[in-house]
Amino acid sequence: MTTTPEQPDQPEDEISLLDLLQVIVDNLRLLVLGPLAVGILALGISFLIPPTYTAKTQFLPPQQQQSAAASMLASLGGLGGLAGAVGGLKNPADQFIAFMKSNAVLDALIERYKLEERYKADYKMDARKTLTKRTNITSGKDGLIALEFDDKDPQFAASVANAYVEELRKVLGRMAVTEAQQRRLFFEKQLTQAKDKLTAAEQALKATGISDSVLKSNPVSAVAGIAALKAQVTVQEVKVGAMRGYLAETAPDFKQAMTELANLRAQLTKQDKDDTSTATAGQGDYISKYREFKYNETLFELFAKQYELAKVDEAREGAVIQVLDVAQAPERKAKPKKALMAIIATLATGFALLLFVFIRQALKRASSDSETERKLSALKASWRQALGK
Repeated sequence: MTTTPEQPDQPEDEISLLDLLQVIVDNLRLLVLGPLAVGILALGISFLIPPTYTAKTQFLPPQQQQSAAASMLASLGGLGGLAGAVGGLKNPADQFIAFMKSNAVLDALIERYKLEERYKADYKMDARKTLTKRTNITSGKDGLIALEFDDKDPQFAASVANAYVEELRKVLGRMAVTEAQQRRLFFEKQLTQAKDKLTAAEQALKATGISDSVLKSNPVSAVAGIAALKAQVTVQEVKVGAMRGYLAETAPDFKQAMTELANLRAQLTKQDKDDTSTATAGQGDYISKYREFKYNETLFELFAKQYELAKVDEAREGAVIQVLDVAQAPERKAKPKKALMAIIATLATGFALLLFVFIRQALKRASSDSETERKLSALKASWRQALGK
């Protein structure tokens, strides 16, 4: 009769749930009283932390809207397209948030409220960091921008929050942000250049010394017509230049604009040849000066009209920033949240103590095993060697 040899007992590496529960019960006093004590201590410390108040203001940034002069821009063709192309921002709210985070606004607030002294900052850049840290600016899907500012003084928090909007208005007053402002700035520059050219053309015309009687063979109306045609060529050239920025050369609109420009140039060339063949030497000099004068006069009138329309649109927009909620001194503090601090401290301490008792129990079991003890001793020796001890 044969007998099967008994298998040697295998070491049991698995951790029993009952063993874990036993460890928790054995250390129940530490696991309960420890977190409670730390939670009570955190609650006591929270009373020593100075309260922080948060003031909030909400405002509507400038809206990119179609101006009243949009229908009139067709008279200038490409000039209107060039002036309008600079507008149309994808997300205006993000742009105004960037303005409020800029050094221009931050430095104005630092100088206004002497924040370097208040925050005990050695340099202005340190005051900027503190000011930025205490400010929270967000934008919602409704288009409103919300600004929150934290400070220990509730009245000061409200004052700084409102000052952000005031300083933003000042920055926008120095910049061309809205469509009307950009058009006004564009036509203002063009109008200045056209005025200088018109003055020079007028002086050149007077310098010829030829009276109107020499133009009997070439009426003034004909010369004025050539000048108007030349102005149309200039406008069409600007239109084509503007279209290159947002249309491909194969686009139908671009091809049509090029065809119109070619036709206008051909008409102007023909008129110049006819005028040259019929004019005498003295008349030709006067006619060319008169034509240049009428050309600059036409451009000046066109630019002046668009400049006045842009100014009207800019004035119609009025206050580009519309404040919905003015920041007021908060009645309740925002920080510290005493209950939340106590709960987080209690839970964190409980987790740390639970991990501690499990590790301690594992080390106790390992010390009873000679093989594990040998491995732990080797690990300690390697650790000391790595630290150079």
